[in-house]
Amino acid sequence: MIKFRGIVWSVHPLFVIVMLLSAAAGRFAELITLFILVFVHELGHVVAARSFGWHIREVKLLPFGGVAETEEAGGMPTREEAIVALAGPLQNVWMAALAWGIGQMGIGDPAWANELVEANMLIALFNMIPIHPLDGGKLFQCLLCRLMTYHLALAWTIRISMALSLLLAISAFIQQLWPGGGIQLNVLTIAIFLLATNWTQRRHMPFLFIRFLMNRERYARKHMNRGASAAPIIVRPETALHSVLKYFRRDAVHLVYVTTARGELLGILPENELLHGFFASANPNRPVAELII
Repeated sequence: MIKFRGIVWSVHPLFVIVMLLSAAAGRFAELITLFILVFVHELGHVVAARSFGWHIREVKLLPFGGVAETEEAGGMPTREEAIVALAGPLQNVWMAALAWGIGQMGIGDPAWANELVEANMLIALFNMIPIHPLDGGKLFQCLLCRLMTYHLALAWTIRISMALSLLLAISAFIQQLWPGGGIQLNVLTIAIFLLATNWTQRRHMPFLFIRFLMNRERYARKHMNRGASAAPIIVRPETALHSVLKYFRRDAVHLVYVTTARGELLGILPENELLHGFFASANPNRPVAELII
């Protein structure tokens, strides 16, 4: 574990297992190469995130990339998160192009250059699979956030990620159908890790949603400084406060219109008043009408 410029860099236990297996097999050169490729991949994420002013607490390196823990998780615009997610695979693209160019010019060992190209493209393409927390999973969640509320997008990201992780685990056994084939232990190990990660995300979903709500003030401030319009939410006065918050969208600041069944307007609440009422009250089921003065 190393701390550099306020960011804690650590190696995930899964990567440690891969490193030990590579060392036992005497594949030191491949191990060092993989570490460098993964580090540069994750460095791309860090640089992109820092350019948007994100605060990164820790980066955990994995065999296929890494996981960055940020204070702004779920609270920044989807455009920013999409750019940060793409910044990692793009590092592998330019490194693959550089290795290909070196191979074409005959500099060094052509076989090594080809292996470097394949390794970079494998890392880049694998990371684009729409399974959270892979980069493709983050991009998929950004797309869902454009189409639905954050709470729904979070739920569907976890469900689809778990389903695809299970399919990835099943694919590890496909080679057994052919003579001489065997189980792809590397694929199976990563699939189990992704499945376990999303299972944990599913259990922690209430906490993840609360974290999203806690970051709303920061996003709303940036949104309103640009003079952007607010998105309306229309609810009945008896609607529970926590239910109203589930209508929040990631890329919008809301005004909540409280109306009767006959369409009579009882009041208009900015989202910060709902958030204050939610966090200041011990009863998340209190009706939203109680916030109207």
